[in-house]
Amino acid sequence: MALTWDTERADLSAFLRPRAEGRTGLDLLVPDAKCAGCLSKIEREVAGLPGVASARLNLTLKRLSVEFDGRRADPSTVVQHLGRLGYPATPYDPGEARDAQDREGRELILAMAVAGFGVMNTMMFSVPIWAGLFGQELGPASRTLMMWFSGLVGAPCAIYAGLPFFRSAWRSLRAGRANMDVPISIGVLLTLAVSLSETILQGRDVYFDAAVSLLFLLLIGRWLEHRLRARASSAAADLLALQAPTATLISSDGALVARPLSDVHPGDRLLVRPGERIPVDGRVVEGASDLDTSLLTGETTPASVAVGAECRAGALNLSGVLTLVASARSEDSAVAAIARLVEAGAQSRSRYVRLADKAASIYVPVVHSLALLTFVGGWLVGLGPREALIRAAALLIVTCPCALGLAVPAVQITASARLFRRGVLVKSGAALERLAEVDHVVFDKTGVLTRGRPVLLDPAPAVIAMAAPLARASRHPLARAVAEAAGPHGPLATEVREVAGQGVEGLIDGRHARLGRAEFVGAATNDDATELWFGFDGDTRFRLRFADAPRFDATETVAALHARGLTIEALSGDRSGAVGATARAVGIIDWQAGCTPEGKAATISGLIAQGHKVLMVGDGLNDTGALAVAHASMAPGAALAASQNAADLVFSGEGLSPVVDAVDIARDARARALENFAFAAAYNLLAAPAAMLGLVNPFVAAIAMSASSLVVTLNALRTGWRR
Repeated sequence: MALTWDTERADLSAFLRPRAEGRTGLDLLVPDAKCAGCLSKIEREVAGLPGVASARLNLTLKRLSVEFDGRRADPSTVVQHLGRLGYPATPYDPGEARDAQDREGRELILAMAVAGFGVMNTMMFSVPIWAGLFGQELGPASRTLMMWFSGLVGAPCAIYAGLPFFRSAWRSLRAGRANMDVPISIGVLLTLAVSLSETILQGRDVYFDAAVSLLFLLLIGRWLEHRLRARASSAAADLLALQAPTATLISSDGALVARPLSDVHPGDRLLVRPGERIPVDGRVVEGASDLDTSLLTGETTPASVAVGAECRAGALNLSGVLTLVASARSEDSAVAAIARLVEAGAQSRSRYVRLADKAASIYVPVVHSLALLTFVGGWLVGLGPREALIRAAALLIVTCPCALGLAVPAVQITASARLFRRGVLVKSGAALERLAEVDHVVFDKTGVLTRGRPVLLDPAPAVIAMAAPLARASRHPLARAVAEAAGPHGPLATEVREVAGQGVEGLIDGRHARLGRAEFVGAATNDDATELWFGFDGDTRFRLRFADAPRFDATETVAALHARGLTIEALSGDRSGAVGATARAVGIIDWQAGCTPEGKAATISGLIAQGHKVLMVGDGLNDTGALAVAHASMAPGAALAASQNAADLVFSGEGLSPVVDAVDIARDARARALENFAFAAAYNLLAAPAAMLGLVNPFVAAIAMSASSLVVTLNALRTGWRR
């Protein structure tokens, strides 16, 4: 059950949370924030209130984060001010936010169903009006009856189906601006009014079917947009899901107690067993192990940790039992920090202003003023109110921004379909517009430029066969690569013992053998190489070298992007030697190694500050922050779910050529969209005067409007066809 807040009396001080530099913060749910205009207005108005240090609205999550100067915090003032602006707010509750999003989805589906019902049943009465019944033209009485039936079905359906647009238009007008829903709402309502007037006065033409059909098509697009927002909001949740749900706390008397992450505080002693993820950032005080940090750093080689080593939340413990002392709460962990980067990226994306809304801000006052002038002027010069209203309605119908509204979406749908056939999933149309603007590409190494899994170099079948029984008993990624090379079937070693951070030992046909680090096996070490050593006691030691090979078309992809005028660099959390070798192999000159997730995001932000439009291509948890803040972003289909959610586009297959395809089609889509805008502007410049002079009646206006939409759609179908 939803809570109702008395904003005049509620004491919200209990919801304040301490922030950095002595400030306090409050998170509010603002469910009616819908567009970039809402965002800018809310942030500007709230930031200007006394005691408010900053205000940031995340449109995807509908969460407004307000920071106060500690001693001057008055959260009730913020809530009251938002209410006066037309944006009711309550303390942020994730469950309530999900409920609000679900309610919006259900409302859109119901409105779409009503519109679909209205289209089918209104056409049943409209077709006889236009084409006759059973081959016979209808008489005046029959036509009037069909018009009434069409209105009785179509008008209620159009009014109900149009509620999402009517509410959005009203909020936009209250905020002092006009979005695309304003002309759509006025056009629909005026079309219904003219149709009702013609029905009562027994006129010739009604347009109930046109109104409800337009709403049905628009609602399909609105529902798809809602689904995209819902998917985007899951990126941060997917990241936080990588943290263990509970932690094993070691109490003062040595007892082991399972606790929720929210109950873990800095200084608590925690036990982490093999196969578990590190629950919070901490320092090792007992034990040694290997950690799989590939999701955090992108490095394929496990990291060895011992007493004194720092561990980051989300890393997977592979071999030994560890005792940690927590150094941060779960909300302050490395994974939570990356999740906040993703949220910040989603927020910055929602600032993107669509070209259609920019055009609508000019269109609305001009065309609606002309319609009012046509009605008043026509009445004054003696046309009478009925004829003046028909001319005004014809003007609004013929200039209804259907072509303007289709100019970008039609191109986006076509481009998305073209890319889908090439193995690229486009998650939002705005991503294509941003992708067309990129001038710099940043690649992650592991899993993007490379295949993301270690493979044996120059494998010797005899050595692999000898080492396989021990390799099959280990969870280490390099040992698994040896086992994979040997095949799934074969003998297993006995009396196996895994030594944390060193390797695995056991008996093979009664002989003691070891597989692991050079010092563990008793061989000379090579710190710069990714390697394992194998040997029987008192026998020859064998070296097994590994590498993460580049994708088969990585070099061609880099060359193709260079040919299109793009600059390229690689960022990786892996070792310098491995990153440099891969970069040289594929033709990349600029590269950085040892990058942290925050470092990658900071590098991208620095490039953006220099004026670059950056495309980030990454796949790991350590890439999600960079994917979120980049101008455009792509992730391979084999990437972590959180990375796919943070990215704008997801590509499948073993190659990188879809990156080139995406850039080419995005640039072509931008050209087609600009052509559509030019046509829509020219069409309105010609059609508006014709309607004002009475050369176009509402029936012809409806045909002309449909024809303009058809032209825009056909031009959109040209997107990417040459590829």
